[in-house]
Amino acid sequence: MTTFVITVPGTFVTGISDGTRAALEGALASQHTDVSESEGLNLLSVNEDGTFSVRIEVEAPDRYEAELNASRLLATALKEADIEEADAPLGPPAVTGIDSDV
Repeated sequence: MTTFVITVPGTFVTGISDGTRAALEGALASQHTDVSESEGLNLLSVNEDGTFSVRIEVEAPDRYEAELNASRLLATALKEADIEEADAPLGPPAVTGIDSDV
């Protein structure tokens, strides 16, 4: 298994409150571990125009599965933070880091 850091972009259509942002970060916290923290990557970056990037770690056998898993995890976290899918459309995920024992 390989650990991938996946960046998923998106846009908050209706904005995001500090409380909702904290809830989203809390829902994703377990996916922000050694690799991304050691690289100084922020879990969630939100720009003034509402665009955002989430950087989370997932273990997967390959890049394709890692990107799918990251998208699923983020979609679940958005629901847990009471953010509707239509209020935060996601862009295509991208691998931005890899940590492998191979």
